[in-house]
Amino acid sequence: MSAKKDEKSAEATTEAAAEQAQAPAQQQQQVKVNDDNVAASYANFCRVSSTPEELILDLGLNPQPLDPANTEINVGQRIILNHYTAKRLLSALSMALQRHEQAFGVLETDIRKRVVQKS
Repeated sequence: MSAKKDEKSAEATTEAAAEQAQAPAQQQQQVKVNDDNVAASYANFCRVSSTPEELILDLGLNPQPLDPANTEINVGQRIILNHYTAKRLLSALSMALQRHEQAFGVLETDIRKRVVQKS
């Protein structure tokens, strides 16, 4: 009986050790964000360009979204990311937009389809 008891005890110890080894991998890291000095701004225009090392987002305000061809857009922010961070951003934005659309409906990105035409 002692051998069976020792065997069960060893199995329980092995299972507990395996669970403890997996626990750190399953826990998400908590990141503290200090936004005391953040400057919020609005953008309705985004241009994306890239180099082999970086992805560049230019954000600005388009004062004439219905006639973008004849409008000068002032870029207010330029965000430069490495491609790994850009991919994480893509995933986070995609998940946020999916949740929004599930709650409020599909977002139409063509402004001409959203604007009511008056005769």
